[in-house]
Amino acid sequence: MFYNVEIKARTTNAAGIRTWLIEAGARYIGLDHQVDTFFHLPEGKGRLKLREGNIENALIHYHRPDQEGPKTSEVTLYKTDKGKQLKEVLQRSLGIKVVVDKQRHIYFIGNVKFHLDEVKGLGDFVEIEAIDEDGSIGLEKLKEQCTHFMEELRIGEEDLIDVAYADMLLNRPPVLP
Repeated sequence: MFYNVEIKARTTNAAGIRTWLIEAGARYIGLDHQVDTFFHLPEGKGRLKLREGNIENALIHYHRPDQEGPKTSEVTLYKTDKGKQLKEVLQRSLGIKVVVDKQRHIYFIGNVKFHLDEVKGLGDFVEIEAIDEDGSIGLEKLKEQCTHFMEELRIGEEDLIDVAYADMLLNRPPVLP
């Protein structure tokens, strides 16, 4: 288990953010086509998703409040290989709640991970995750890092999203034929 502090925001300036990251010396990991399958869990038990990508593959359980601005998440992650067996077991036992399909550019500056996401059906977003894998950084420093990069990338309060992409997909109005 580890902690992170993160923000998610809508963006109309993905190219400008990408330029800033490159000029700041961010390490580019690559473009990952990620399909996140969320499964049903009892109320209050957090979220469980299976991430299938060409870079990142993991079963992820997390607790995170729905709020704008930097929020702390408690994350348990199990790295997986691509394969349909785990997904089938989870689908049969828990049922699929929603699927999020996105193209994700991944960057790092130290312990801070940046995502530039194009989410199918929702649009373009930026995420900042200040990560503490071993407890050596502390939540206050993670919050400071997140706030610092929000300012650097000129992410305004009005751009912040308080829920997960999964919730946004579940709560969007139905598409008329």
